Amino acid sequence: MKRTLVLASIAVVALVAAGIAVGHGIDGAKNVKEVTGTFTATTVSKLDTRTCTTSDGKTLVTTNGTYAGPASGDADLTGPVTIRAHSTVNTTDGVGVVWGTLRVGVASGDTEARFDAVLKGSQLAGLASGRAHEPSARLIANLSSDFNATTGFANGKLGGTTGGAAVELGPGTCKGPVPVKETSRAEGTVTAVSTTSITVAGLTCAVPATLQSIVTPLTVGTHAEIGCALSGGVNTLVRAHKKS
Repeated sequence: MKRTLVLASIAVVALVAAGIAVGHGIDGAKNVKEVTGTFTATTVSKLDTRTCTTSDGKTLVTTNGTYAGPASGDADLTGPVTIRAHSTVNTTDGVGVVWGTLRVGVASGDTEARFDAVLKGSQLAGLASGRAHEPSARLIANLSSDFNATTGFANGKLGGTTGGAAVELGPGTCKGPVPVKETSRAEGTVTAVSTTSITVAGLTCAVPATLQSIVTPLTVGTHAEIGCALSGGVNTLVRAHKKS
């Protein structure tokens, strides 16, 4: 059982590390776009396998291997893929963890990601985070595939599943709303006022619902100052106050 607890601790540390990587990827991102990719990595090399039995009679199989094949999808996810994976599987119960690195050979610069995943039967599901080939772009992707340590990854997906998308976070511009600029102003006597418009010294402006409360004290005959701006072609009140 001690062996099982140690392996579980390793898996938790790996998943925490992935969370930290995701956090750094989100920091400072100015653009987010969805990407998808598929991959198959069934050419297996450098496979090392070890087996042990826990004190409660479970068989644990630990493997290290390199898996290669093609990947396709968005530009950053198209090219030859190489996966270096480590797996620890409780073959008695059919559950385990798989973690490692994934590299897609993109002509203008490789896409690289670290992944951590849980295996149930032959189904693998987890999270990949890393660097897309675009300068300064981060990749955060839900990863899923069929997995067998001796035959590799089949039907692999980065994003593209219900509840399992993949995104790139990158540089860009993100502009807030443009401040409304005052285009006209008037100071003088209020000659007409209602909940929808006000006229001061010959300047008439529509009153938006958000400013109705500040117009209420400005009765006809009051000395006031107003400022207005064009909004949708309508001269609209942006400020108003009573003058002494």
